[in-house]
Amino acid sequence: MLDLRHLATLHAVAEEGTFGRAADRLGYTQSAVSQQVAALEKSVGGTVFDRPGGPKPVRLTPLGEVLLAHGRDLLALAAATEDAVERFKAGEGRVDIGTFQSITNVILPTVVRRLLDEQPAADIRLFEEETDQPSADGLDLVFFDGPLKGDVEQVKILDDPYVVVARHGQFADGPVPLQALDGAAMVAQPPICDQARVERVYAEAGVAPLIVFRTADNRGVLSMVRAGMGIAVMPLLTLDIPPDDIRTHEIEPALTPREIYLAWHANRTLSPLAKRVIDLTEQAVRQLR
Repeated sequence: MLDLRHLATLHAVAEEGTFGRAADRLGYTQSAVSQQVAALEKSVGGTVFDRPGGPKPVRLTPLGEVLLAHGRDLLALAAATEDAVERFKAGEGRVDIGTFQSITNVILPTVVRRLLDEQPAADIRLFEEETDQPSADGLDLVFFDGPLKGDVEQVKILDDPYVVVARHGQFADGPVPLQALDGAAMVAQPPICDQARVERVYAEAGVAPLIVFRTADNRGVLSMVRAGMGIAVMPLLTLDIPPDDIRTHEIEPALTPREIYLAWHANRTLSPLAKRVIDLTEQAVRQLR
């Protein structure tokens, strides 16, 4: 079996012309170069250099020419592979991330920008889905507003409190009592993910808002509140900076915040790039707080 070290020695001797100069180039002793050439000749079953002796340079035999012609390709492939491994360890490669609107709009722009500043060749793929229980299959990392079930590891990155969103002047300054939502026209998100839990809290408190419109588009909810169609109860992370005609109010008693998690497959080694996404996400959340 050919040894890449032996091929590298063959290449160096062929270019330098002597075992001594090849040894200087490779950082070996001359005897070590001779031993490697001998081992190469033994493995291929023939002589690879004609050795005229004296000051004359050695020359490749026909077998040596064949070995060097193909060996250059192997050495180049090995160097490219080594370079790719080093770049992978440094954070290059591809990372597939499952996300949803709030994370896409608020957290991931900072993460992606920093990641590309560090690793311009990184291949980042985002997959956005609004679902009750996303799957981590085929993904390196998944964001979700609640703990994921199944064979995953996960970390809670954020508690996202709920607020009432209403037109200016619709409520007095200060917190809005939960009971004030009873019978109120409300624009809401579909009853999936954490929205379903919030609506169960309403029901348990005997509060029955009048849902006049549902949309999974956070901006659509705000647009209809702004138009006067109704109020909304939304997590803070879903809100853009509200214009003058929109106000946010705390709820009294406060609803339990939605919990946002970042998850990945259990018992599976994360790439350096995926690990860096986790680090940058935690940094972005700390700055957001």
